[in-house]
Amino acid sequence: MNPDSYKKTLAAKACKALAAMAVVAVAGCGNQPPAPDWALNAEAAAQRASAAYLQGQQRIETLQWQKAREAVASTGRPDQAAKLELMRCAAQVASLDWSGCTEYQAQDARAEEQAYARYLQAQPLAQDLELLPQAQRAVAARLAAGGAADDGLLETVAAIKEPMSRLLAAAVLLRGCGASPGLLQLGVDTASAQGWRRPLMAWLLLQLKAAQQAGDAAMAAQTERRLQLLNASAPK
Repeated sequence: MNPDSYKKTLAAKACKALAAMAVVAVAGCGNQPPAPDWALNAEAAAQRASAAYLQGQQRIETLQWQKAREAVASTGRPDQAAKLELMRCAAQVASLDWSGCTEYQAQDARAEEQAYARYLQAQPLAQDLELLPQAQRAVAARLAAGGAADDGLLETVAAIKEPMSRLLAAAVLLRGCGASPGLLQLGVDTASAQGWRRPLMAWLLLQLKAAQQAGDAAMAAQTERRLQLLNASAPK
């Protein structure tokens, strides 16, 4: 395979991976020229960082995000840095970490990224809908309209095929509309099926709290057993 074909293949894989995180890829999609090395390096490091974050592997996560940021910084383009930070924020929100996207700089971002950042905060505007990834638009539309979650919307979220996109939509719906047993179970099931330790822990803890508040002793006991197993196998 010649270098250009190899770059195109890597770029296509990188774009698919970022789409899974519901973020527009940095470069190299579609009929565009092969992605430059900085974009491929940033994509690869960001994907490794996200995977490490979801697994709770903090040392690897920190190292890979540093590599991704260095690759993007070589362009001197704050808009690309903002886009990269949103990818990190998406993984955090899906894991129910709502502490804020502190490294993201809105003033340097394009309209698409600004819309996505508002969505991650569960504060989308009506005009943001067309700028968001398709998988996130149903939740965004409900939040922008000020409506509550219902079974129909939950079914729509559950039907999202890509696991990270599904988990992210569930997390934003939770953030904007509050918890329901069905939504909590969807989050737990999605994270569990992928073996994503960090988000699974967060969703299980919330499910445990909801079960205790509802007086559902059987569900609480089951959730506690799952948490014990998860804790016993945590990375050292």
